Amino acid sequence: MEKNLKSRVTINRLCYKGLDIFSKKGYYQTNLNDILTELKLSKGAFYHHFKSKEDFFIHIVQNLVVQKVYALLIEPLNTQENPLPIIWDSIEKALEPNKSNEMVYGFMLADFLTEFGKRNEEISRYLRDIVQMWEVNLVSLLKKGKTDGHIARHLDCEGVAAYIIASFLGVRTLMSDGNSRQSKYLYLQQLKHYFASLKPQPEFI
Repeated sequence: MEKNLKSRVTINRLCYKGLDIFSKKGYYQTNLNDILTELKLSKGAFYHHFKSKEDFFIHIVQNLVVQKVYALLIEPLNTQENPLPIIWDSIEKALEPNKSNEMVYGFMLADFLTEFGKRNEEISRYLRDIVQMWEVNLVSLLKKGKTDGHIARHLDCEGVAAYIIASFLGVRTLMSDGNSRQSKYLYLQQLKHYFASLKPQPEFI
C-alpha cells in the first residue's frame, strides 16, 4: 500500500511538471528528451510510469486538467443562488493571470484543443469531454435559473451555454498574445452586458 501511494505521489509530481512543459512549449514541440531532462528522469524510469509521451499527456489531462477545470468552472456552479453572477465570477477567476494562479492559467485548455485538432483524435476526445462536462453543468444551472426567475423563460439554455464556452475559449486564445489584461477587461465587461440581457425584462402594456 505504501509503495502504491509513493508511486501515485511520484506520478502526480511528474504530471505537474509535465503540464508546465507542455503549456510552455506545446505538445508537438516537446520531445521525450525535453521531458526527461526537465523531469530529471532516465528513460527506464519514465517508461516505468508511462507507456509513451502520449500516455503521459493523457495522464496529465485525466489527473490535472480535469481537476483544474472542475475546481474553477464547474464546482462553483453547485449553487442555489442566481446563476449569472456565479458563472461570471468563475470565469473571471479562471482568466486571472497572477503569479499565485500560474499553473491554473498555464494549463491552456483552449491552446490544447487547437493544437490537437484533427491530429490526435484520442487526446482531442479527452479534451472535448472536459468541455462537455462544463457545458452540461452550465445548462443545468441555467435551466434552474429560469425556473427560479433569475433568467428570462424564453431563452435557449443550450445556446447560452455554448456562447459562454466559445467566448471563454476565444478570449483565452487572445490572452496568450501578450495583452492579457486588456483582453480580459474588455471581454468581462461585454460578458456582464450580455448576462444583463438574459435577465427577465419588465413587460410593457
